[in-house]
Amino acid sequence: MASANAAALVPLPAGGGTPGVILESADGARAEVALHGGQVVSWMPAGERESRLFMSSRATFASDKAIRGGIPVSFPQFADQGPLPGHGFARVSPWTLARAERTDAGAAFALLRLADSAESLQLWPYPFVVELGVTVSGRELQVAVTIANPGATAFPFTGALHTYLRVADTAEVTLTGLQSARYRDKVLGQDKLVESATELRIDRPLDRVYYAVPEAIVVREPGRSISVHASGFCDTVIWNPGEEGNAKLADLEHEGWRRMVCVEAAVARAPTTVPLHGRWQGMQKLVAA
Repeated sequence: MASANAAALVPLPAGGGTPGVILESADGARAEVALHGGQVVSWMPAGERESRLFMSSRATFASDKAIRGGIPVSFPQFADQGPLPGHGFARVSPWTLARAERTDAGAAFALLRLADSAESLQLWPYPFVVELGVTVSGRELQVAVTIANPGATAFPFTGALHTYLRVADTAEVTLTGLQSARYRDKVLGQDKLVESATELRIDRPLDRVYYAVPEAIVVREPGRSISVHASGFCDTVIWNPGEEGNAKLADLEHEGWRRMVCVEAAVARAPTTVPLHGRWQGMQKLVAA
């Protein structure tokens, strides 16, 4: 790897001035990664000047608040599936930047790290180390997660990369790749449903946990698309709050639901266990077209 000047921490334009690192590949692809939450807050593929990730204009960048947009990291709890605050504590914790560099092939890369602390151990009694590797190049953004267990006992976790994709209008968006997958519909309170649609449309509030990780989920809208690929994770979450749900979220702008859809690589249906001195790895890759 060839080092670059990207390691300098700067106030992030897309992150409300919160400190982080700006990654820029040799071909001009760009990403902003905040230390708060270890969160990617912006991604511009090469040749584009607007982020493909949604960021609410009402997002809060306080140290004790989650950032509404980008790619929040949910760990060690997904949503409200446990005793911890919603989506766990990783997304509101201060991460450290281990390194940032440019590879010999011209990609920009950053490695962020979060480890247990006195505060985390009061909430969740397990030592851990989470590493987040962010790589940007060309038309691709890759986010890789490694969870290590240095403690004396195995621990279970659930979590997700809660990816917010920016779209022009959800009324014109379709998602493909989920047909025939079983899922839990959290809006309807029903489980063991089977997706029959060849194209999923955002024509109602959606909060679904699909028990599958397709080779690719393609989010299409007029003139462009994003392919979402994942490995290591066992589930896929599709979320959009709809108009009524939007109104209940103070940090989501008016009609923000029309401009975003979440496609999340997740461990959500049941916990995964990281054995003593073991590790778990998962990855999500976004490809813009």
